[in-house]
Amino acid sequence: MDNNNSKGNDGKRFNHSSQTFIILIIAAVITFFVYTLIRGFFVSGVTQEVSYTEFISMIDGNQISRVEWRDSDITIFPKANVDKSSIGDAPNMDQYSQYINQMNIRYFVVPINADAENLVDRMLRHNIDIYKSKPDNSGYIMEAMISIVIPFVLIFIIMNMTMRRMGNGGGGIMGVGKSTAKMYMQKETGVTFKDVAGEDEAKESLVEIVDFLHNPTKYTAIGAKLPKGALLVGPPGTGKTLLAKAVAGEAQVPFYSLSGSDFVEMFVGVGASRVRDLFKNATQSAPCIIFIDEIDAIGKTRDTRYGGNDEREQTLNQLLSEMDGFDASKGIMVMGATNRPEILDPALLRPGRFDRRIVVEKPDLKGRVNILKVHAKDVQLDETVDFNEIALATSGAVGADLANMMNEAAITAVKNGRKKVSQADLFEAVEVVLVGKEKKDRILSQEERRIVSYHEVGHALVSAIQKDAEPVQKITIVPRTMGALGYVMQVPEEEKYLNTKAELHAMLVGYLGGRAAEEIVFDTVTTGASNDIEKATKLARAMVTQYGMSEKFGLMGLATQESLYLNTGRSVMNCGDDTATQVDIEVMRILKDCYEEAKDILSRNRFALDRIAEYLIERETITGKEFLHILHDVQKEEDMKLHPEKYASESAESGTETDEAVSSVQDFGSEGAVSAETNVSATEGGKTPFEEVRAMYAAQEVTEQAEKSENSED
Repeated sequence: MDNNNSKGNDGKRFNHSSQTFIILIIAAVITFFVYTLIRGFFVSGVTQEVSYTEFISMIDGNQISRVEWRDSDITIFPKANVDKSSIGDAPNMDQYSQYINQMNIRYFVVPINADAENLVDRMLRHNIDIYKSKPDNSGYIMEAMISIVIPFVLIFIIMNMTMRRMGNGGGGIMGVGKSTAKMYMQKETGVTFKDVAGEDEAKESLVEIVDFLHNPTKYTAIGAKLPKGALLVGPPGTGKTLLAKAVAGEAQVPFYSLSGSDFVEMFVGVGASRVRDLFKNATQSAPCIIFIDEIDAIGKTRDTRYGGNDEREQTLNQLLSEMDGFDASKGIMVMGATNRPEILDPALLRPGRFDRRIVVEKPDLKGRVNILKVHAKDVQLDETVDFNEIALATSGAVGADLANMMNEAAITAVKNGRKKVSQADLFEAVEVVLVGKEKKDRILSQEERRIVSYHEVGHALVSAIQKDAEPVQKITIVPRTMGALGYVMQVPEEEKYLNTKAELHAMLVGYLGGRAAEEIVFDTVTTGASNDIEKATKLARAMVTQYGMSEKFGLMGLATQESLYLNTGRSVMNCGDDTATQVDIEVMRILKDCYEEAKDILSRNRFALDRIAEYLIERETITGKEFLHILHDVQKEEDMKLHPEKYASESAESGTETDEAVSSVQDFGSEGAVSAETNVSATEGGKTPFEEVRAMYAAQEVTEQAEKSENSED
């Protein structure tokens, strides 16, 4: 510490002396320049040019006592008794006229070389003293000094100020090779492991490292060594940097934090120099932790096929050398974070440099619930909030998304004049993050509203009929700021890590249900299904090339993902052009079959499609429960037409209840009908309406197949 202080004091003294020196130089130059101007003004006096004709008149009028002949001009000295105000255009300032007349006023004229001999004779005849002055080079010397010295002084001053300003940020000439890492001590980050949720495995690995730094003896006693490095990999927003901050808050040792791009500078060789300086400082502060965020900026694979980057490779080589050379017993731990581990150099990933590879994945259902609880610590919540439902609705969301959703929910509650956040606010926040805010100024025509309504109901109805599809949570035709004119929100009943072929097939049919509804009802198609087609094509291609779910290609892997964690959606085909053409044909076949299946489902349920679409046009937004109740009513009404004897026996037993049920079916559009049917369905064996619809549709298919078989036998 004393050495550092002495160095700091020496630096302050150096800066102070250099500033004093610069100030003295500036003062000397300014003083010299001002002195030269003043001296020239008072010594030379006031000069004024006269015309050659007037000069001849002054000679003939005996007004000149002497002249000084130079190469470029003639200086005229009038006699003392001559009125100077009458000569040429003398200064005519009232307040200064007397002062100017008292000064040594000199006049000059430019001679005419052709008339030089006559001019000399004329002046000699009038007894004018003629002097030939020696050339005075002092003015030229002064001008040369000023034109040379002053620019150099200004350049020196500007460069000194620039270097000092850059040096304060770690980029000056004297400090260009210095490390720009920020050092944190205990609790300076304000984040601990209590603030991290949903990543229990990653947190456990880092807790072990921190405990090793706190209590190294219990590990070294058994022969264990501190891992030299730990690499955090995972998608963006999962909390890699947050985990590093938690380590800084818990470690109780110096924590050096910097980004991979901090090693890159405009000067060659700076990256390697900063790596050396970083590890030098870390060695002096050991035990300590070095955290390099976005390490892929300097850790890319060294590849000369397309040309290399010598500066980046020098930096990487120096980093590899430092990580392999420092003593692990000193307690220096290197942590890195990246979301592109596939492009890192293999030498950087080998054991001995990064001994631990800690995967920070997207949180599961339990992890999302815990993350929501962490971000809700300072948020006022009412009794309707259920984090489990929100976590189910946000499958695939990362910690950053959930934090944003919680903040959006709080803002929505304040905007609506409430002091606590409700479940509706949270679901609205989920929709805001996924599809944007409601675009209230976008007014659709009546025809467009009908098209959008049938499109969204087509999605929902196809999903509800299929047993392997996810339940519908919400249907709306309110436009959103991200371009959606309407959407259907589907929430899984439970967290899933695998999808069967039947489930993926149901997803494909559901994606194409909107376009199928447009063609069935309006006998035309629109551009509204562009995103559905894109998602369906991507899924069908993945089924063929990656999942091995095509009978034509079998278990052959034909494509690989370009990035593991960035979700760019790009894949690289591992096949020839002819095979790729066959893949396209197979994808088209799958999409065509799914589209025909969607059209078949909607054609057989056209009555339900029309009823629900009309209800959606009227209400604009309906919940999943309302959708299922209406669908159940329509299916029941259709079943009553097909099997009247079944309901006749029931009406004989309870005629009154049946009449009420039938009236509620006929008046399905009112809220009272929905609530009445809710009570009826609650008493029928404990089944949910969704399960009843699926069972009824399956029974109907069995009946139709039996009738077809009987007809074929006849």
